[in-house]
Amino acid sequence: MTTPIIDINHYKYDLPADRIALHPLAERDHSNLLVYRESNIAHDRFHQLSCHLPENSILFFNNTKVIPARLHFVKDTGALIEIFLLHPIAPSPIVALAMEATGQTQWQVVIGNAKRWNGQTLTRESGTTKLNVNLIDREQSIVSFDWEPREKTFAEVISSLGVTPLPPYLKREVEASDRERYQTIYSKHDGAVAAPTAGLHFTDRVFKSLSEKKIQTDFVTLHVSAGTFQPVKVENAWEHVMHQEQIHITKANVLNLLQRDRTIVAVGTTSLRTLESLYWYGVKLETDPAAEFFIGQRDPYIDSKAVPREKAFENVWKKMERDGVDTIQGETAIYLIPGYQFQTADALITNFHQPGSTLMLLIAAFIGEDWRKVYQQALDNSYRFLSYGDSSLLYRSNLNSSK
Repeated sequence: MTTPIIDINHYKYDLPADRIALHPLAERDHSNLLVYRESNIAHDRFHQLSCHLPENSILFFNNTKVIPARLHFVKDTGALIEIFLLHPIAPSPIVALAMEATGQTQWQVVIGNAKRWNGQTLTRESGTTKLNVNLIDREQSIVSFDWEPREKTFAEVISSLGVTPLPPYLKREVEASDRERYQTIYSKHDGAVAAPTAGLHFTDRVFKSLSEKKIQTDFVTLHVSAGTFQPVKVENAWEHVMHQEQIHITKANVLNLLQRDRTIVAVGTTSLRTLESLYWYGVKLETDPAAEFFIGQRDPYIDSKAVPREKAFENVWKKMERDGVDTIQGETAIYLIPGYQFQTADALITNFHQPGSTLMLLIAAFIGEDWRKVYQQALDNSYRFLSYGDSSLLYRSNLNSSK
């Protein structure tokens, strides 16, 4: 295929520093809600979300749970070394299993102030918990952790010793309240190092209003990686290298996706990436019933023949039936950029994203060139931006291409 040219500069806008929300609102569901549908824009509060959704809707949430992924160690010399968890290596590369490891584990990490760490064992203690970290491979940034009491899980250890991994663009110290507020109220599965921030606005009141309108909800899992903050550094965004993330899907998810005549709403870009990845896995199964669940960033664009949505999800269902499993785990590096044809979600609930980011490209792919109108309206109406900012409900446009 001919290499597409996607000028990243076309997907930038002026975001004043004072429009970045440094802290969440006192009440989650009091954030602003911009509603975009058929080129029309309306404004409301998030607790009125159900008023803007048809009764046949089903919302797909990402129930990953943010782990306190920043670990700080102080050398005898006083030098501070930060270990930021990225991907587990052993005893399993599967995040869920790695978090349940006892006694010892290995991870690929980002090492802050690495030049000051010559490889000696670093130690932290809290109460009865003692954690040691050793450098295994400096080039690959792989470290090993061991701890006492050995019967504690790694999830328990970092819960007492780790720090909430706030996005780097907030440029402030972590506060005690961030442990709760940089987490959705429905988070369940440990493994994310960044929050699926579209879900931060949901409260029991919002869920009750959805239920009263008979709007259904379902939960998928994508463990958000630090790559979500990776900037696009190339002029042609097509050449950007996308990060990989782990996905967990249940039979119930597939069954809900097979139901007809429903408005599918993805709560957040991570939920949307999960649904689209599952669709393309179904496409792979069409020609290779034994295919592994891995979606590369170019898979939807190169030598991929789309099939009807129902057929793709039927393929996944049949695969799970043959294997006798109720859940499947996969990896995705799917790259949703202008020109991509969406196969699953009809609407997207999402915050307002950084200029020139992969998430900005996703929004432009989803609603076309109207992204500029949406973002200008948000700026003109004093919306708060980024992770702790306000929200939007975007109905998919037929304009899935860039100029």
